[in-house]
Amino acid sequence: MIDKQFLMIPGPTPVPQTALLEMGKAPLGHRSTEFSAILKETYADLKWLFQTNNNVFIFTASGTGAMEAALANILNPGDKVLSLVIGNFGERLAKISETRGAEVERMTFEFGQTVDLDMLKERLNKDVNKEIKVITVTHSETSTGCANPIKDIMAIIREHGALSVVDGVTSVGAMDVKPDEWGIDILITGSQKGLMIPPGLSFLMASDRAMKAYEECKYPSFYFDFKAHKKAVEGDTTPYTPAVSLICALNATLKMMKEEGLENIFARHKRLALGLRKAIRAIGLKLFVEDDNKASYSITSILPPEGISVADIRKGLKNDFDIVVADGQNALKGKIFRMGTLGYVCERDVIGAIGALELTLKKLGADIELGSGVKAFLESLN
Repeated sequence: MIDKQFLMIPGPTPVPQTALLEMGKAPLGHRSTEFSAILKETYADLKWLFQTNNNVFIFTASGTGAMEAALANILNPGDKVLSLVIGNFGERLAKISETRGAEVERMTFEFGQTVDLDMLKERLNKDVNKEIKVITVTHSETSTGCANPIKDIMAIIREHGALSVVDGVTSVGAMDVKPDEWGIDILITGSQKGLMIPPGLSFLMASDRAMKAYEECKYPSFYFDFKAHKKAVEGDTTPYTPAVSLICALNATLKMMKEEGLENIFARHKRLALGLRKAIRAIGLKLFVEDDNKASYSITSILPPEGISVADIRKGLKNDFDIVVADGQNALKGKIFRMGTLGYVCERDVIGAIGALELTLKKLGADIELGSGVKAFLESLN
């Protein structure tokens, strides 16, 4: 059906009509008083969303741009970085660190599993001379649907003293993360995730420790320069031409989020994700992340039934129901499919997706009981 496609992927996520209408307006001048007023309000609301009193910057870039901004402004050649890798995006942080000339050590854990806290403690205890300057880690690993115990990880990192860089791309605005309270130095996210607008913006929170590290950075980024962006925030402007229409849309979705309230937003994501997981089990499928306590509330990764391909499942959902789910990435391509419950998603959307998945699997020859997953999801809401 025309204009009926529903994105149930880790991003881009569905966009509310309020934001689309803002984007449909003629753009404001990016140095106008009208746009400065919108920016001032948006910067303040971003601090509310990030639960921080620290600096929060807006970049006209994807989430990967914010990753690069984080590392380009605090690393010098030869700095030692410990990258905690539980999936594709943990590995991306390691690769970006290497482009800055850093000496990168990877602690790679089985994909679908979280960071082993004891192993992390043991490794950092061995660093008696405090040579490790930066530790990178993902909160919600978009490629697997696994969520790290980020609060516990931060406690270990702060005891050591290294700077922490946290990928919160699919957690900020969906899962509780308190950078000031937990001691996160840099936290990033992107616009097309929990913030409910199209791709094109990314966001970075920088602590005082991160800003001090920036002052010692020999070759900081030009476009992502922390000092330039901090000065711009203080003047209710941006250092370079921003994506004006996206920021106006963001201003609208942040108001929607404030009306719903952070606790309600987090509770909604948890409710939908855990309900979906119950439904998947009821259908008879296996979850890539088996332990609910290690599961992201933004993405759920699912193994296809034996004899049925991920490609056919995705094709059936798209062609018959206009629902798009994601394939796995890299080594997991064709081995899992990922369903997003991130951002502008409600119970009705998940009910429809579960029903569509059941019928798709039935058409492909799976031995399942139609309605079993929908029933399990509905019962989870009681």
